Amino acid sequence: MLNGSTAEYYRRLVSDGVARVARTVAGTSRPFTGVTPGELASVVDGIDLDSPLGDPAAALDELERVYLRDAVYFHHPRYLAHLNCPVVLPALLGEAVLSAVNSSLDTWDQSAGGTLMERRLIDWTADRIGLGRAADGIFTSGGTQSNLQALLLAREEALRLLRKNSSTPPPVSRMLPKLRVLTSEAGHFSVLKAAKLLGLEPESVICVPCDGDRRMRTDVLARELRRCREEGLTVMAVSATAGTTDFGSIDPLPEIAELCREAGTWFHVDAAYGCGLLASPTRRHLLSGIERADSVTVDYHKSFFQPVSSSAVLVRDGAALRHATYHADYLNPVRSAEKLIPNQVDKSLQTTRRFDALKLWLTLRIMGADTVGALFDQVVDLAADTWRILEDDPRFTVVTRPTLSTLVFRYTPCADTGAGAGRADETAVDLANLHAREALAASGEAVVAGTVVDGRHHLKFTLLNPETTTDDIRAVLDLIAGHAQEHLASSAARPDGSPAA
Repeated sequence: MLNGSTAEYYRRLVSDGVARVARTVAGTSRPFTGVTPGELASVVDGIDLDSPLGDPAAALDELERVYLRDAVYFHHPRYLAHLNCPVVLPALLGEAVLSAVNSSLDTWDQSAGGTLMERRLIDWTADRIGLGRAADGIFTSGGTQSNLQALLLAREEALRLLRKNSSTPPPVSRMLPKLRVLTSEAGHFSVLKAAKLLGLEPESVICVPCDGDRRMRTDVLARELRRCREEGLTVMAVSATAGTTDFGSIDPLPEIAELCREAGTWFHVDAAYGCGLLASPTRRHLLSGIERADSVTVDYHKSFFQPVSSSAVLVRDGAALRHATYHADYLNPVRSAEKLIPNQVDKSLQTTRRFDALKLWLTLRIMGADTVGALFDQVVDLAADTWRILEDDPRFTVVTRPTLSTLVFRYTPCADTGAGAGRADETAVDLANLHAREALAASGEAVVAGTVVDGRHHLKFTLLNPETTTDDIRAVLDLIAGHAQEHLASSAARPDGSPAA
């Protein structure tokens, strides 16, 4: 146990572990080893957890075999796949401190200053968004939980208004089936998951089509709001997105905010990805309209370069958080609220909760928001350069010009005179793109993501590493094209069109 008598041993133990990680990171030459689940499973399954090693050095050696050696390293400049960011060093310092002290942020008597520091960061974020003096919020485990809590509050507010405006309030069982959530077809799947968890019907989430830039079409949104009203349905929330997962697109927030105001509908903005713009010295204007939201999701562990988890949900009217409040005599009795004791569990879906806010606190106090925002600007600039590279490369087609730092593209052999594949059909091209992604991961030389656009398989770069260069981008594109060309050539060589063994 960590206590006064073991403090020196703790220092040595952690120092040894940090040294091992530092050596591994310094020696990492590629983002992934290409290990398969089967290969690694046999190593992990071979560990007898009932036979402790009893020696930290031996345990670290074993950890290197089962984890460190084959981990996916987001700090590597050719990790270009998901919304996983390299992390800034002050945040790692915060992680070390919060893990050792082990505060639980549910109640004041378990966290003391941690409670006030988290509240201060919520106020800071709300001020950056522009939500106003009545705003409040809570740190969460991630965007999925933030979206769930935001929609919970929206649901409860919708039910409250339905009761208030009805001479004979109907039971909840009759009101729930008539609730609707409108969101972009490019929005995050967690909106659908949240609706299910909130007891809504499968048809309760209406996906609004996007324009060519993958932004929610406000003309269709207006039509759907009108249709729901005419059919006696209650739109409990419109969920807009500031940084879609696939395209980094930002919905037209000012127009959506106005439609929500006119309809009297809760306006939620999922800015899990785009929240980095709150610190940007040059691009804050891209979030114009977010200040009119009723709730906002932010993921600091995406575009603020924080370790997982570091996220929050914020609301314009802090009173709405009462819908998540429950009192337990052993934890946060009513009398503690009457005494104005600041218990964060009164606002949270979680009870025991880490002091994740400390990581962001130390980042801001050591680096400053402008520095963090400048790092995010770098990856957005890189995405713009990458778009130009893809536009000029006849081997690829790119779906849309990026607003943030993601690009969705596709290897297109029809335009590649060197592919030797002729006019391959779309299914063959799908398989070539899938193969290229898998072969690239198996080689460990780079990691890219994949997605489906208009029924066709595409590849995706998610650029969150300021150390990635256009030289890295060009090298990875050459690798992708090589794997795809090889797949098409081997498929064409067989009578049934399948790849050669």
